[in-house]
Amino acid sequence: MAEFLQPAVDFRDVHYSIGDTPILKGVTGSFPDGKITTVVGPSGAGKSTLLKLCNGLISPDRGTIFIQETPIDRISPIRLRQIVGIALQDAPMIEGTVADNLAVPRKLKGEDLTAEEAETALADVGLLRDFLNRNSQELSGGQRQKVSIARTLVNRPDILLLDEITSSLDRTSQREIEELIRAINRKFGVTIIWITHNLDQALRIGDYTWVMMDGEVAESGEHVLEYPAAQRVQQFLKGGRA
Repeated sequence: MAEFLQPAVDFRDVHYSIGDTPILKGVTGSFPDGKITTVVGPSGAGKSTLLKLCNGLISPDRGTIFIQETPIDRISPIRLRQIVGIALQDAPMIEGTVADNLAVPRKLKGEDLTAEEAETALADVGLLRDFLNRNSQELSGGQRQKVSIARTLVNRPDILLLDEITSSLDRTSQREIEELIRAINRKFGVTIIWITHNLDQALRIGDYTWVMMDGEVAESGEHVLEYPAAQRVQQFLKGGRA
């Protein structure tokens, strides 16, 4: 019997357009609570739009998004930022130290981040306390991503959105970030939604996978990357690994 998992994020017939151009066309599906779901698909399939909708950065034209069973439009922006964190491909940093960057989520709420909390956030991503005084503009790509993830973890989100966070890193750094995300998932039970163009990475890290094509969920499940049923998914996966 298939395991029933409570959805952390649930899309129900979600549509989104830019002008007259449809980006998402009736997306329906769930992201299981406490699991890592990877999202793959060709460029322009609507993957990044999906994350922006999850984080409330944009709103759907039609349909409903539920975050932990509550319609997203009933969650205040401040509360939503606490529940849902996001880390981006370029890991943007403000000028200043790593400590300054870690404090950003709290400052947005008018609060201070204690030194102990900052050290804990760094420890969560495997960085030592001496990183707190490092110039954020002098970090390597892998270090920037770790600090970006630590900054997101300051709010202890229940859901973490990742948008191509390893695409500009070397293979060693990619594997380090993969191991880090898996450790965070196991330690905190955080639901992970990870967009990646790397199909092998998606297979390694994902408990579940969504394959998006032309603004739709073409197929989803535990073994989609190994045993796709839809012909267009088979063709995409074959081309992606060629």
